[in-house]
Amino acid sequence: MPVCTPTPRSISPFTFLTKSPAVSVLMSSRKPKSPTHSESLPTTQTSTFSSRNGLGAYIANPASYPSSRVITHSDAFVTIHDLFPKSSIHLLLLPRDPTKNLQDPFTALDDPVFCAQVQAEVRKLRVLVAKELKRRFGGDSALEQRREQALEKGEDGEEEAHEGRDWSLDVMAGIHARPSMNHLHVHILSRDFRSDCMRHRKHYNSFHTRFFIDINEFPLAKDDPRRHPGGAAFLDEEFRCWRCGKEFGKRFAALKRHLEDEFEDWKKV
Repeated sequence: MPVCTPTPRSISPFTFLTKSPAVSVLMSSRKPKSPTHSESLPTTQTSTFSSRNGLGAYIANPASYPSSRVITHSDAFVTIHDLFPKSSIHLLLLPRDPTKNLQDPFTALDDPVFCAQVQAEVRKLRVLVAKELKRRFGGDSALEQRREQALEKGEDGEEEAHEGRDWSLDVMAGIHARPSMNHLHVHILSRDFRSDCMRHRKHYNSFHTRFFIDINEFPLAKDDPRRHPGGAAFLDEEFRCWRCGKEFGKRFAALKRHLEDEFEDWKKV
C-alpha cells in the first residue's frame, strides 16, 4: 500500500483566491505530489505549534502559507487543505476566536451565536467543494452528461428538466467526538473516501459511525451520549460500506478494495 505523506505546499488540487465581496475559484488539474512531513509547517513555527497543537500555526499566521495550503482566511476563520486527506477533497475549517478554539467542540458549539457563525461558514465551503467535485468528476457523471446533451439541443424547458447532478449531496461536514488535534476544527470532505491516507480502521470509522457528528446537529443535547464517547468505542464498530451498506466485519483490506469499485460507480451517477 502506498505510504501516505502530506499534500504539498507548491501544488494544490484547487486554489481559492479571495475577491471582495465574493470568493472565486481557480482549479488546477494537476494531482498533488508527496513531500516529507518537514514541509508541513514553516520551520519557525514547528517548535511552538507541534504535535496536537499543529493547527495553531495556521490560526496564528495564515498569511505565511501559500494558497496551496491555506485556502481562505479572515479575522474569524481559516480554511486549509487537510495534510492527510481521507477523501478526494478534504478541508478543515479553523475558527480563530481565542475564547473558543481551544475548547472541546461540545462546549464551544453550545454557544448558539458562535455555532451559527460556524455553520454559516461551512455552508459556503460546501458550495465550493461541490463545485470542485463537479469539475473533477462531472465528465464521468450520467446526470451531467444528460444535462449537457439537453443544453446542446437548445430545446425549451430542457435545462430545467435536466438540472444535472447535485454534488452538494456528496459533501460531508462535521466534527469528531474526540478530536485528534487540540484546536477546534470542522471537517468538510467528499464522500468517496478514496485516499492513500486512509490506512487504518479508525480512519474510516471516524467518519462513518456516531463518532462523526454532522455540524448541523450542534448544539447537542446535554444528554447526548456522543458527548462522552467512552474510550472511542465507536471506532471499533464493524465496517459497513458508506454507499451500498455491505458489511465487512473487521476486514479493512476487503473494505478498501470494495471502495475502489464503489468509487468508479459513484462517479458515473
